[in-house]
Amino acid sequence: MPTAYVLLNSDLGSDVSIIAEIKEKLVNEDVKFEIRGVYGVYDIVLKLTSDDAEKLRALITNKIRKISRVQSTLTMIVIEEQENL
Repeated sequence: MPTAYVLLNSDLGSDVSIIAEIKEKLVNEDVKFEIRGVYGVYDIVLKLTSDDAEKLRALITNKIRKISRVQSTLTMIVIEEQENL
């Protein structure tokens, strides 16, 4: 099943509102997701899973990356062929 991990950097102090906004944007989409604020180089970690890899790409590009308080993202798409090794 296509899975992507998205690491987000946000404006200082905006991580809680960004997490709420992402949850709102994804609630009606046909994807499973987990989102957490984290300490370290990145501020937020988002895990997205869907039956459609193109849907994941579109959500990341058109919904997640366009949030105004998101400074940058790093997206890692899981290599499905290696999931069962």
